[in-house]
Amino acid sequence: MINEILTWAVQRRLTSIEHFRNHPHEVQQQVLQGLLSTARGTDWGVRYGFGDGFSAREFAQRVPVSSYEELYPEFERVLRGEQDVLWPGRVTWFAKSSGTTNARSKFIPVTRESLHDCHYRAGRDMTALATSLYPEARILSGKTLSLGGTHAPNPFRLDDAESRVGDVSALIMQNLPAWAEYLRTPPLELALLDEWEEKIERIARHVQHIDVAVLAGVPTWMIVLLRRVTELVGAENITEVWPNLRLFLHGAVAFGPYRDLFRQLVPSEHMQYLEIYNASEGYLAVQDQPNSEDLLLLLNHGIYYEFIPADQFDAEQPQTLQLEEVELGKNYALVLSTNAGLWRYKIGDTVRFTSLAPYRIRISGRTKHFLNAFGEEVVIENADAAIAAACSATSTTVRDFTAAPIYFDNSDASRGGHQWIIEFTKAPTDQTRFAEVLDQTLRRLNSDYDAKRHRDIALAPPVVTVAAPGTFERWLAGKGKLGGQHKVPRLSNSREIVEEVLQEVEKAVV
Repeated sequence: MINEILTWAVQRRLTSIEHFRNHPHEVQQQVLQGLLSTARGTDWGVRYGFGDGFSAREFAQRVPVSSYEELYPEFERVLRGEQDVLWPGRVTWFAKSSGTTNARSKFIPVTRESLHDCHYRAGRDMTALATSLYPEARILSGKTLSLGGTHAPNPFRLDDAESRVGDVSALIMQNLPAWAEYLRTPPLELALLDEWEEKIERIARHVQHIDVAVLAGVPTWMIVLLRRVTELVGAENITEVWPNLRLFLHGAVAFGPYRDLFRQLVPSEHMQYLEIYNASEGYLAVQDQPNSEDLLLLLNHGIYYEFIPADQFDAEQPQTLQLEEVELGKNYALVLSTNAGLWRYKIGDTVRFTSLAPYRIRISGRTKHFLNAFGEEVVIENADAAIAAACSATSTTVRDFTAAPIYFDNSDASRGGHQWIIEFTKAPTDQTRFAEVLDQTLRRLNSDYDAKRHRDIALAPPVVTVAAPGTFERWLAGKGKLGGQHKVPRLSNSREIVEEVLQEVEKAVV
């Protein structure tokens, strides 16, 4: 009865989803006008004349596109407790993220509106879609095991006990409505522990006795938890512990490299997987079709979207496109204006559209995370697909990886390469074959990479360095980023990350 009541309640969102699918442009214009109207009395709204009632094109002409660094002076005012800076009222919650472009923490405002009208609304939409796609799974009959981060006092307002900073997952769990809290496990006192090893152990001991139907979290850390649960119970796989497990809602990293590993951990024909695109800045997209990697762009959740074409990525003030102007198959950098008070904010992610009716995307990478030291333009989407193909060809699975250029010495300055540091959960018996398939797949997917690899003239074959189990965990721990939403940066044109991880590799050998 509880499953039926909750399913009926969440599926009421299906009508709204269908509306923005069918009327995307009208809905986005309504969102923009609503944002401008709400924020017209803020410092930012007064500065740029939000009360003038201007169009989307005039909005793009008046308000600058901004990076985090450019908006930081305003963010700091909000962090210090000032009201009506970017959004009406005083903000007390902030999503803390190191990002993947630098080591300095970022603090993104999380307003009441962004929690309720973006994150929670999108969560209901995802639940509605899941119950509609898989009605026989009865996913609301059991608990949802959500694995997230933690929060702490706002370092800018230590005198204000209400002001907190933390992983967006922790902020969402802390403020969940009662009905959603009823559905999830573990309890908050375990879910919000900040010491990651203790958290995994205590959560594993708690949830081994719970009827878990849904998993929600980052694949990397969910693997660690599932393995610990099976160890505690003495089971061969997790279905022996949770026979009613039916769904994994995953995000933060591409799932392709982890798919085979989860099939081993959850060897059930009933298990389903749906991807979500939930960032500190907002809940942006959900997978609305089974057996597809395409994500439905969420258009009525307090986020107005603009898109920067690839040839404008490095422009000081890039020309942006509205939703109706994008084209299939092209890479765009996302620009968001949101009900958290972000205005024409460059989130740093790139997407490409796979459908225009409705608007569906795939995350293709980061504006600063790709390999292009030699004109090869390898994006994260290429890397994930190549890793997945190499794993399939060699019957292996990958726990984590990162890659960077190899700059050869002056005797061979015209010829570069890539070094891939890969931590396997099951190392391939033929590492040469793994590297070959990785290379071949990249050549097939990326014409620029293929051109540079032609006869090994400009780019040498990739070098694969195998890391011992636990290498990336130790590296993350050393950076203070173990657990939560933190993840290993996949690609970088700098060797800084690779060199740090190599030090961990060498320690394991010693």
